[in-house]
Amino acid sequence: MNTKITIDDLWALLNEHQGETFYTIKKLPFTYTVKGGEIFVDRRSKSITKATFEQALGKLKADPEKVKGPKSLNVFGAPYIWAILMTFHVV
Repeated sequence: MNTKITIDDLWALLNEHQGETFYTIKKLPFTYTVKGGEIFVDRRSKSITKATFEQALGKLKADPEKVKGPKSLNVFGAPYIWAILMTFHVV
């Protein structure tokens, strides 16, 4: 687990990898685009904000042993956030 990653580092990675295919734990493929402080996932109609990613990172850093999957992040868009964090080796 990479608990040293900052939200700005993560957002830079998100920008670099937009348009690539990611997979949720249930093996559902998705792509996303970044627009300002939000990402738009092709499987959702609502965006996921940078602040939501920051909340998820905060939970991981506060108690990494407690966060075992997307549900334990307890944030909007958790399956997509978890898939991205897994791909980038944050969790």
